[in-house]
Amino acid sequence: MSRFSKALSSGKFAVTCELNPPKGVNLDPLFKKALALDGSVDAFNLTDSAGSNLAMAPIGAARLLAEKGVETILQIACRDRNRLALQSEMLAAGALGLSNVLCMTGDPPGRGDHAEAKAVFDIDAIDLLRALSALSSGRDFAGNELKGTPEVFAGAVVNPGASDLDKELSRMEDKVKAGAAFFQSQAVYDPEPFEKFMVRAREFGVPVLAGMIVLKSAKMARNLDATMPGVSVPQPIIDEMERAEDRTAASTRITAELINQVKGMCDGVHIMAIGWESKVPAILAAASLAAKAA
Repeated sequence: MSRFSKALSSGKFAVTCELNPPKGVNLDPLFKKALALDGSVDAFNLTDSAGSNLAMAPIGAARLLAEKGVETILQIACRDRNRLALQSEMLAAGALGLSNVLCMTGDPPGRGDHAEAKAVFDIDAIDLLRALSALSSGRDFAGNELKGTPEVFAGAVVNPGASDLDKELSRMEDKVKAGAAFFQSQAVYDPEPFEKFMVRAREFGVPVLAGMIVLKSAKMARNLDATMPGVSVPQPIIDEMERAEDRTAASTRITAELINQVKGMCDGVHIMAIGWESKVPAILAAASLAAKAA
């Protein structure tokens, strides 16, 4: 079992944090961020060309971080590869000792920095979960036997604020049946609807980590509220960021308060600091989550 899977199975309130591999080969800034947070974070998500913007494949960064003792979660998007390439990458990850993976369908290429790129989308996240479940049982997605079986601890994403919550929960159930062993959610800024979502999500018996996008400004808060599907930023939070003389302090306070409000509802938090990773220790300390990760 991976350290991350052990942390979840132990019942501790888990903390994960998102890191973006570079557009290039200089990994020193990423190493610095990860090592600075490693004492408080159970695992780091390494994104797969997030937003359809070119970046180093996460498998390379994950292996080098593993050599430094850092636990990672590979994000794998179906956007760029067919079922052959997706499975071969997971076999490579298994050979490199990387078992944690987050399955995502992915953003369309037109939103990124290579708008002319052709989307693949041969399979979606549910099929990818099925494929990884097959690999972990010793066979590929077509039923052919493997020579050596990779260890796979697969998760998926969920949107508690989806406009059609019944559909989102049905898809979540399908992901669980396909092999999802944990979920990380879209950003949560309003605990009340999240709690209602969790009451129903608990029926699936799988750990859920609430997503936390760290707000940098009132402008960012308004933009997320207006453009990100399933994300609603309450006006009092926007107003607080607008009034703040110290945006860092306000952001730390808001994020820590949200974490404290959802602690009893879910199994952990997934923090997306988007360049403000240096603020994460203060956020965790304010939320009484600064203890050494399992």
